[in-house]
Amino acid sequence: MTVRGRSPREETDSVSDWDSHLPADTPGGAAVVEVRTSATAALIPTIRAVASDLAARADFDLDAISDLRMAVDEACATLVDVAAPATMLQCTFRVHAEHIEVHAHVQAGSADAAVSTDTFGWRVLQTLADRVEAIRQDSVDGAGSGGPTVGIRLDKHAGASPR
Repeated sequence: MTVRGRSPREETDSVSDWDSHLPADTPGGAAVVEVRTSATAALIPTIRAVASDLAARADFDLDAISDLRMAVDEACATLVDVAAPATMLQCTFRVHAEHIEVHAHVQAGSADAAVSTDTFGWRVLQTLADRVEAIRQDSVDGAGSGGPTVGIRLDKHAGASPR
C-alpha cells in the first residue's frame, strides 16, 4: 500500500529506542538523568513516570520497577510538603547496570525545615528502597534569605534486594 504516492517504509533498517542501550552499559559508569519541576504535587507523576521508564529500560524486574516508582513518589511528596513557595524540585537519577540511585531535593520554606524520619512515609521509603537517607544543607549565603536545601537519597537494585 502506498500513501500519496510514497512507497511503504522499509522496516528492516528501523531502530527502536528499545534497541539502544542505556549509557550505563558504556565505559564510564552511570547514565545521568535530571528532572526539574515546580515543587507541586501535581507534577510528581511526571517524575514517577521517568523513574519507572528508566527502571524498565535498565531491565529491572516488575517488583523493583513498582518499588522504585512508589519510593520516588513518596520521596517527592515528602519534599513538596517542606518546599518553599515557587521553588523547584530537582530529581537526579544515576542509572547503573544493577541499580538506580535517586537524589531529590528542594529549597525548604523555613530555616528549621528537615525531612522527618519518624513518620509512616519514611518507613514506607525504607521498605521500598534498598538504601535511603535524608540530607540537609544549610544555606551558604548566610543572609537567611532562603531555607536550607533538604533532600532524600535512595538506591534501588534491579532485582532481589542484596540485604
